[in-house]
Amino acid sequence: MNKKGFLITLFTLFSLTASHAQILNPVHWHYKVEKVTKEEAILVFTADIDDKWHLYSQNIPDGGPVPTSFSFNPSNDYSLTGKVEEVSKGEEIFDASFNMKLKIFSHKAVFKQKVKRLTSKPFTVRGSLEFMCCDDSRCIPPKELDFSFAVHDGISATQITEPAPTEKAESSSGKTVPQLQSKINLNISGTTINQGQKAEQKATQPVEKEKKSLWVFFFLSLLAGLAGTLTPCVFPMIPMTIAFFTRNTGSRAKSIFQAFIFGFSIMIIYTLVGLIVSLTSAGADFANTLSTNWMINLAFFILFLVFAASFLGMFELVLPNSLITKADKQADKGGMLAAFFMGLTTVLVSFSCTGPLVGALLVEASTGAVIKPTIGMFGFGLAFATPFTLLAVFPSWLKGLPKSGGWLNSVEVVMGFIVLAFSMKYLMVIDQTYNLHLISRDVYLAIWIVIFTLMGFYLLGKIKFKKDSDLPYIGFPRLIIVIITFTFVVYLIPGLFGAPLKSISGLLPPMKAQEFNLLATPVAHAPEATTGYRVLPTALCDKPKYNDLFELPYNLQGYFDYKQGMACARRQNKPVLIDFVGHACSNCKEMESRVWSDPEVLKRLRNNFVIIELYVDDRTKLPAEDWVTSSYDGKMKKTIGKINADLEISRFHVNSQPYYVILDTNEHVLTPSVGHTLNIQKFIDFLDNGQKAFEKK
Repeated sequence: MNKKGFLITLFTLFSLTASHAQILNPVHWHYKVEKVTKEEAILVFTADIDDKWHLYSQNIPDGGPVPTSFSFNPSNDYSLTGKVEEVSKGEEIFDASFNMKLKIFSHKAVFKQKVKRLTSKPFTVRGSLEFMCCDDSRCIPPKELDFSFAVHDGISATQITEPAPTEKAESSSGKTVPQLQSKINLNISGTTINQGQKAEQKATQPVEKEKKSLWVFFFLSLLAGLAGTLTPCVFPMIPMTIAFFTRNTGSRAKSIFQAFIFGFSIMIIYTLVGLIVSLTSAGADFANTLSTNWMINLAFFILFLVFAASFLGMFELVLPNSLITKADKQADKGGMLAAFFMGLTTVLVSFSCTGPLVGALLVEASTGAVIKPTIGMFGFGLAFATPFTLLAVFPSWLKGLPKSGGWLNSVEVVMGFIVLAFSMKYLMVIDQTYNLHLISRDVYLAIWIVIFTLMGFYLLGKIKFKKDSDLPYIGFPRLIIVIITFTFVVYLIPGLFGAPLKSISGLLPPMKAQEFNLLATPVAHAPEATTGYRVLPTALCDKPKYNDLFELPYNLQGYFDYKQGMACARRQNKPVLIDFVGHACSNCKEMESRVWSDPEVLKRLRNNFVIIELYVDDRTKLPAEDWVTSSYDGKMKKTIGKINADLEISRFHVNSQPYYVILDTNEHVLTPSVGHTLNIQKFIDFLDNGQKAFEKK
């Protein structure tokens, strides 16, 4: 082979390998046949699901995502007994995007179908299954697989029928999975696209995103630990604790070493609590149960109410004296073990004030990564122990600390107001998960406004509680907190009338739960021109296909068919923004509500692009003349969703949503594509880079 031929071959192999680097295949099916009697057998379908992905149940309410379904070809050799049974228990979750409870499977799902033999000869059961899967940041279009079971007296089975593997592509877990061989030139919608013209494609990076979220959570845990040292249960203990290490029990070096053992003990105790939660919360079942189960959420609501009542002076909340006394006696014995028990005593005595902080951190952590509770408690323990340790090493710093007094009780009362407000979150979860519709977004915000208004008046000295002393004047630090409190109240008020309050949207019921929305006024229509079908916005060239099925948000104008949108782009000489979207895609809705709603984004979408929104999970069946034979798997695509999903995979080598691509009128990618991102500036830069690249052509 000459040098030129070698380079061509090398380029070809590189293109084929790179072209499928982002095709995801997180669900792997296999099965077997179980013999029950001579007349009956059970077909067992087993789905192995990659970590962090989930498969939907067969039983999904109308308006939800695509359910898993099984179809069996008719035969005179057997009959079906009953329906396909879901053997795996699964998990119940609440999906805010659909405002409904959904049943999902994680890690593994087993389905069984009983069949009755109608012949004494060996026979084959053929059919197909369809399924859809998602993770926390993306969804994959519904996929259909053919299967065949070879059943005879020995009870054996063939493998599920999938596309013949001639290539390897990356699965969601990083492993390689079989995929069809790609062609160097793909013909899509009549246009030949050369692989060498393919721009770099970069999908979102869930791992990096998860690492960032863990760092943010660690930082918040540090702040919570520092806040814990300022509570009335903890702050007065500082001088007494420091005295334990500075008394004359040996050399200065020994006292310092004991102080570090003390601080390390506190950190270890809290970290062990987090580790226990991490070990018991492995898997999505615990996280989903903790976040949606009505009994657990009601228990946390009551627990937070009890803490709030204690902070506001209704009663004292303390652990049993016997437990604290035993730990305290061990601390009096001296030595390194005494330093550990001194740390344990500090943790136990401070529980009545740090309990809500620790509880809130653990609830938040348990619904994330498995290691998150351990990281959170390590951060909390580190920040909580640091002031004690430093003051034990440098006791002269004690002179600079403020004396205990009325300000500590004020801290406790303020914590009571905050804990009372956050207790509403658990009632909100119950209301949303079980569709009770008792707490609308308006009512929720009204309760918060009242709570924080009362807190502001308390800080001004207009309200007193049981342990409060007279407030002759307001100091500057207190005044700053008063200003922050009332500013927050003023910020909340527009939410009563429909303002999105995006900065705290994660703590509030969804906008769908808003009963009174004064801001939801009709959006003005774009200028219209007379056409053959009533009126047509001037941004469009002709009536969009499927406009009776789909609609763009914010009164944007665009198309829902690839060929039609590209034809209009050529007529108007504009770049094309393709939005691969799904009815069942939560992150697609989040992108539209939090990124597309930005005025700068909307301005660019309205003026600079022809928008083509392609639904990859729509089941509308098209007439035969619109069917497409896939260049990817060779199958006939008969629905809108399957045709659009095949386009995304074959053309752009991606099968997750949302996914945004900018093309020129020759269907060349102008700039690296993007997926789910809540960084508005990043999305604006993506649009601007595509526009600039188009203008240079």
